[in-house]
Amino acid sequence: MSSLRFLHSLQGPRRHPKALMVVPFALIAAVTVVDVFTPPAVHLGPFLVAAPAVTASFAGPLGTAVVSVVALVADAFVAGARGSVTDLNHTYQLAALFMISVFVTFLAHLRVRHEREMTHLRWVARAVQRVVMRPLPERSGPLRISSVYLAAEAEAQLGGDLYAVTRTAGGTRVIIGDVRGNGLEAMGEAAGVLGAFRALTHYDPELPEAVAQLEAGVAADRGDTAGAQRADEDIGEAFVTAAVLDIPDAEPELELVSCGHPPPLVVRAGRVHSLDVREPALPLGLGQLLPSAFTAETFDFGVGDVLLLYTDGVIEARDTAGRFYPLPDRIESWGADGPDALLERLCTDLLRHAGGSLGDDAAMVAIERLPAGE
Repeated sequence: MSSLRFLHSLQGPRRHPKALMVVPFALIAAVTVVDVFTPPAVHLGPFLVAAPAVTASFAGPLGTAVVSVVALVADAFVAGARGSVTDLNHTYQLAALFMISVFVTFLAHLRVRHEREMTHLRWVARAVQRVVMRPLPERSGPLRISSVYLAAEAEAQLGGDLYAVTRTAGGTRVIIGDVRGNGLEAMGEAAGVLGAFRALTHYDPELPEAVAQLEAGVAADRGDTAGAQRADEDIGEAFVTAAVLDIPDAEPELELVSCGHPPPLVVRAGRVHSLDVREPALPLGLGQLLPSAFTAETFDFGVGDVLLLYTDGVIEARDTAGRFYPLPDRIESWGADGPDALLERLCTDLLRHAGGSLGDDAAMVAIERLPAGE
C-alpha cells in the first residue's frame, strides 16, 4: 500500500451524462403527446424549453444542441398537428425556444470549459503537493510507516498540513505540523518548513538544536517575506504548530519536541497512551514574541507499538451535534493491526463522524516498530 494517499473529504455523487440524456428526451415526448391531445385553448409548447435547459446542467454543448433541435422539431410537429406552424402563437413559441436554446448551449460550453480548467488546476495541485509532500518511505530502519492526507476541499488539495521523514545517523527523524491558514500562502509556509527540515539532515544536529534552527528558519523566512515593518500583531497571526521526533533504531524509545502541536498517541497492548510533554514550546514562528528553549522529552516506544501523529483537523472534526471527534477512545476500541489498517479505519470513521465533510485539512502518520531483523 502506498505510504502517501491524498483523499477528498467532499465527494459528491458521480454524474452519468449518457444515462441522464433520457430525461430531456422523455420530457420532450411527454409534453408533445399531452399538447397534441389538449384543448386548443391550452398550449404546453413553452414547457419544451425545460429540455435544453436541463440538458445544459450536465451535458456539453453538443448534447444540449441536439436536445434543442429535437425540442424545436417537436414544437413544430405540435404546431402542425394543432393547426398551422405559421400562426402567430406557434411562431413566437418557436422563436423563443430557438433563442433560449442558443443561450443555454452557450452556457453549457462555458460550464464544460470551466470544468476542464478545474480539472487541470486539481491536477496541478496534486503535482505541487506531491513535490512538497514527498511520499514517505514505507520502511525506515525497524519502522513501518503509513500516511494519509485528507483534503477539506475537493476542488483543491493545497493546504498547510505537513509531514516528512528523514534518516539520521542512528535512527529516524519525523516532523508533522500545521501552518495556520490555508491555500497557497499556507502551502508556501509548509514548503519552507519541510525544506529546512530536510536540509538539517545533512548536519544531523541534536533534536532540540534542530527545532531551534527550524524556528530560526521560519522567522527569517517570514522576515524576508513581510519586511522589517511588519507589526507584532501580524507576526502573531502566522505560525506553525509542529511535533518533531527522533526514533532511534536500537532503543525502545523516542524523543519528542512539541511546539504547540496536539500530542502524539501510542497504541500499546490495546491501550492508547498520549505523549503529553511537560515543557511544550511555542509554535514555530512565535519565538520573536516570547523566546523559549526547546526541550526533548523521552517516551517508551517498543516493538509492536504503533505511534500516531496527526494534525488538529482530526480532533476538531465535529458531528451534526457539534461534538469533537474522540480520537483516543475510537482507537482504543479498535486496537491496532499495523499502521495501514489503523489509518484506513481512522479515515473511514472520521469522515463518517463529520458527515463526509471536514472543516479543515487533516494529516495522519502511523509508525510501527517492528522486531529486529524483520
